Amino acid sequence: MSMKKSYSSAFKAQVVLEILKEEKTLTQIASAYGIHPSLLRDWKALALTALPTTFEKRDTRVATDTAHAQEVQDLYAEIGRLTTQVHWLKKTVGAKVTSEAPEQPSGPPDQRGRRRGGGARDTA
Repeated sequence: MSMKKSYSSAFKAQVVLEILKEEKTLTQIASAYGIHPSLLRDWKALALTALPTTFEKRDTRVATDTAHAQEVQDLYAEIGRLTTQVHWLKKTVGAKVTSEAPEQPSGPPDQRGRRRGGGARDTA
């Protein structure tokens, strides 16, 4: 029964860097680490195809961060406008409601929840 050996990303990167230096042949590196040369070729190919995307991700990240910062700034500006509108509406509607509101009878409510007229009545 053979177990499939797994290698860490750091180890793979170290071996691929050694391959890219071209100081030793692929076969020499493979025998030094006890890894089949075809697996090393696969690692090298994978590293070379992924290398350009490493720099693209950084460029994309910068663009994304810039767009996010602009969006946050726009949203705060919108919050400011909406807050101003809400305050204005409260002030305008509040003034109309208080000027048009009917007078409320004074006094505590009776047992049925109706308000009784306030003030003392003349009984004489």
